[in-house]
Amino acid sequence: MKVVQNMYAYLKGKVKAIKPTHIVIENHDIGYKILSPYPYQYHMEDDVIVYTYHYIREDAFNLYGFNSIEGLNLFVQLISVSGIGPKSALSMLATDQVDDTILAIENADIKFLTKFPGIGSKSAQQIILDLKGKLVEDEKSLIPSFESDVTQALSALGYNKTEIRKVMKKVDLDLSIEQMIKQALQLLIK
Repeated sequence: MKVVQNMYAYLKGKVKAIKPTHIVIENHDIGYKILSPYPYQYHMEDDVIVYTYHYIREDAFNLYGFNSIEGLNLFVQLISVSGIGPKSALSMLATDQVDDTILAIENADIKFLTKFPGIGSKSAQQIILDLKGKLVEDEKSLIPSFESDVTQALSALGYNKTEIRKVMKKVDLDLSIEQMIKQALQLLIK
């Protein structure tokens, strides 16, 4: 899976609204409406980083947002499958089980995939046909280079991927690598 090249890589700002289908993030006095598979994971007035995908079609001009790069990349891969649109892809990501969904695709687990709204047997088979073998690559390619060093350092200290992923969502990306590692360690110790 490759990192998506996109107009907006991520947005960083304060959550100003939470609705059933989206959140609004304020950044420099502009409110960005971001369609999200899990809007209620966010909290009002929290400072957040949301990895985004700008979806443009003749009848749509939407910004989709995810709390991880893996979620963003899976969304982009899913909408590349014939018959899978953003609404179906969002439903598959609503549980925030990116690793489980990738595993189901790799293991051709149609039963797991059909539990999502809008995904029938034919759609599940098409997803498996199109994406099997394309979703698992070197995980370092999924992480922006400025985060990769921090992730590698935390991994070398014995922290697992899940712990690191949770902490990296909270680390201030404007800091130096050394400061990011220090902040991540403080968050992990809590």
